[in-house]
Amino acid sequence: MIKRIGVVGAGTMGNGIAQTFAHSDFEVCLVDVNQAALDRGLAAIGSSLERMVKKAAIDNQDAKRTLGAISTSLSLNDLIGVDFVVEAAPEKPELKFNLLSKIDEICRPEVIIASNTSSISLTKLAASTNRPSQVIGMHFMNPVPVMALVEIIKALQTNDLTYETTRDLTLEIGKTPVPANDSPGFVSNRILCPMINEAIFALHEGIAEAADIDEIMKLGMNHPIGPLALADLIGLDVLLSVMRVLHEGFGESKYRACPLLVKMVDANHLGRKTGKGFYEYS
Repeated sequence: MIKRIGVVGAGTMGNGIAQTFAHSDFEVCLVDVNQAALDRGLAAIGSSLERMVKKAAIDNQDAKRTLGAISTSLSLNDLIGVDFVVEAAPEKPELKFNLLSKIDEICRPEVIIASNTSSISLTKLAASTNRPSQVIGMHFMNPVPVMALVEIIKALQTNDLTYETTRDLTLEIGKTPVPANDSPGFVSNRILCPMINEAIFALHEGIAEAADIDEIMKLGMNHPIGPLALADLIGLDVLLSVMRVLHEGFGESKYRACPLLVKMVDANHLGRKTGKGFYEYS
């Protein structure tokens, strides 16, 4: 029975995943290599819960219970007692391969390792462990506490029990699991990221200003948020990483990252998390 969840990575996705599991009555061990990252993660969870209380989505008791269910650690060794792991480290292949290998060494043999990767091959990630049949993709959407979708990606090696357990766990935390096969970008980012990249090309080529591009997509396509504002929310570094995975995986020029996107990442203008992207944030 799954009662204790390990979440590796306290960034935007990791802290949202930790909050979501904790709110659904799971004990959560949130692990990061950096204490400042853990502190920021807990602060983000606290702010998210405050907003939910103000909107009357939860009450103060629920918020306190959720925070109380989350413990933090600087050591992967503390995953030894968890029943299920979600890896939510930055979207860097070698980092994830190394992390999954270490998690595999620490966790009990029956524990499933899920990766929140947004584009990296699950088949390759599974091959970095000694339990490839128990590795699966669990791609949450940002912001995790709000978004219903979890894209569930089976590696070539993933067995049916791992998929069924992960699907059931997704339902238990109030999310909607939707399956996808292992392919660069899966379904969500194979469609979404090139669309955002094309919006950046439109800005780069001077076709329209950022706010006007976003307004056209919101009013004309009924999108709740424009593609450039969405890029800032996702993180331009994450978007660039996904575009590079798509370009390498398919070898087609339509997946080439816009030069403006590359320049902005080089300048550390990554969007909301750095205070500046296509828009500025206080």
